[in-house]
Parts: sequence; structure tokens; C-alpha cells
Amino acid sequence: MEPALLLRQKLDSGKIVTGVLATQHFWPGLVEVAQNAGLDYLIIDLEHLTHDHETVAEGCRLGRLTGFPVLLRPPQAEYTPIRLAMDLGPCGLLVPCVESLETMNLIQDAVWMPPRGKRRPGGPGNAWVRDFDYETWKTTVEDRLIILPQIETRTGLANAHEIAAHPLTTAIAAGPYDLSADLGVCWQPDSPVLQNALSQIREAGLASGKTMWMIGNGSDLAKQGHTFICLGEPVACLQARLSELDREARTA
Repeated sequence: MEPALLLRQKLDSGKIVTGVLATQHFWPGLVEVAQNAGLDYLIIDLEHLTHDHETVAEGCRLGRLTGFPVLLRPPQAEYTPIRLAMDLGPCGLLVPCVESLETMNLIQDAVWMPPRGKRRPGGPGNAWVRDFDYETWKTTVEDRLIILPQIETRTGLANAHEIAAHPLTTAIAAGPYDLSADLGVCWQPDSPVLQNALSQIREAGLASGKTMWMIGNGSDLAKQGHTFICLGEPVACLQARLSELDREARTA
């Protein structure tokens, strides 16, 4: 699983790492677009839209063949959705609404083979390994797999330190919109309540020697010291850029 190893090395370097979260539309060519744009990773979102699984598997396959990190966000932090997401062949997962150590252990069961977990592998994800020996799964997939647990509720926030410290966690992640709603400050990005919560998540990661995945304006996040950045949703980014080009043309 070379793409996961590559992403881990970039995260460990402390340099800026950028990517996008494809929610509204996904087609395999988007992997090439992200790679050619100079991004470091792409996450295909299965939480909000059920993109065709064959199309998603093809996107993961392109990532594997070209050495570009393609991750998935499964619909839920539950055993079966996570296990099925792994079968599509990503090099990592952004797991939504993780609230406890128990949830982290459940994720571990879904992504690790026995005796460390309960995964039953199959499908396109099997292409990561040259044989099906346990040691091959462990060294090629499990030891390199990227796991990003998203903190999106007060309960998750209260348990952020133990979630970040879990051996499975590569980097802790924030879900700022859903978190703001749960905190009673929905879509108030500058609210002190939300900003304090995000700081707590970041500090929880740092306490375990791990960075924090954060979505938002890349320039602003970099100025705040973030290094693991999601620039947004590709279609939303396209719409924003087209609006800028339209204004420039009309005011030239």
C-alpha cells in the first residue's frame, strides 16, 4: 500500500498536505485531475451520496496503480459499512462521527484481520496484496492504512484525547459543520464556542504526536498552522472559481 506510506511520510514531514473531499460528484478521472493539480490525496465521500460502487472501486484502483492516495469516507462508523468500504480498495478511511474508544475498537475490528480484528476481506481491495497470508495483510495493508476519525459531536469532543491516542489513529479529524450544529452554533465558523472546540481537537492530536485533518480555506488554515488540509468539495471549488472568472470578465 505505497500510496498510504507516501501520505504518512508527507504528514510526518510537517509540510503542507492538501486534498479534496468529493461529495457531490465522483468519476474516476477526478483522481487524475487531483493528481495533476498537485494535490496530495482525494477522499471519496460515501456518507452523503451513494456513488456507484464500481465507479468508486475504479477510482481506488487508479490511485493504487498511479501511487496516488485515494481514501473513502464510509456512511457510518459501524462494522459493516467500514468493512465494505475497505473491500473497494482505498488506502485509508475518513470515518464520520467517531465518539469513543469503543468506536475506535469497532473500526479496528472492521479493518484488521484476525487475530487483531474481525475483517473478512474480499472484492477489489484484495488487489493490494500479492498473496493472502496474514503477515502480508498486516505488513502491506494494516500497518500502512490511513485512519482519520472525525470528531463531530460533544461526546466525541469529550473523548478526543483517547480517540487520538488509539494506535489505529493516523491523524485526528474535525467535522466543523456538524460539530457546530451539535454545539448550538450551527454555521457560525467564527464562534468562540466552535473555535475552542476545534482547538481542543487539535491539542488532543498533538498530545499523541499526531496532526489534525481540517477542511476549509486552505490559505487561512495554513496561516493558523494547520498542515493536513482539505481544500473543500471539488464541485464547490469549481463553482467558486467560475464565479470569480465571471466577475472578472464582467468588470474588465
